[in-house]
Amino acid sequence: MSNNAIPGVEFIDNANQRTPCVLVLDASGSMSGEPLKQLNLGLKIFEEQLKSDLSTALRIQVLVLAVGGHDDVEVLQPWVDAVDFKAPTIKAGGLTPLGAGMDAALTEVQQQKSVYDSNGISSTRPWIILLSDGCPTDIDWERSAKACRQAESNKQVVVFPIGTEGADFEALSQFSNKSAKKLKGLNFSELFVWLSRSMATVSASVPGQKVRLPAPDEWAEVEI
Repeated sequence: MSNNAIPGVEFIDNANQRTPCVLVLDASGSMSGEPLKQLNLGLKIFEEQLKSDLSTALRIQVLVLAVGGHDDVEVLQPWVDAVDFKAPTIKAGGLTPLGAGMDAALTEVQQQKSVYDSNGISSTRPWIILLSDGCPTDIDWERSAKACRQAESNKQVVVFPIGTEGADFEALSQFSNKSAKKLKGLNFSELFVWLSRSMATVSASVPGQKVRLPAPDEWAEVEI
């Protein structure tokens, strides 16, 4: 799904180890209004935080997927080094095809890992952040969830499911071997500050190492 014209061109001047991060964002109709406003604000803070340290910004890559419509998955930001990341603006509408979004995320990280390998770039385990205010609406989302759990068990990805008030946390938790985390109100800004700080910690670490992350406590340690 990525649309880089020349895969690997970004590694010519920047051969640093990469930490890939995919944001799978709920863009369904129920996100309209204040939730969407706060999410877009959080994305801008994410951009600012990622760029606040040049070394970190050169080692993190971001991909942003929006899920909405009936079964639509839109690439709002193809793979890009954080130093060049521009926060996209989410527009809400339709249903919540989280399964399709996570399928796309798994495909993207597998393809990007191949790009790293072919260019001699080392990388830490990809992170997938799943953020929703509801529950999956696609028919076969449980198959997608099982694939995500299996990918985690195989040490191919780390999945962090996060829900706002009213989300189906039981369903969201099925996309990971970790329980879904509940967002405090609509505090997307706090979430993206946590994510950027966690990314900075991971990007400075050695692949295969276990690292301590900022709160929440239940996500305090992950293997990269």
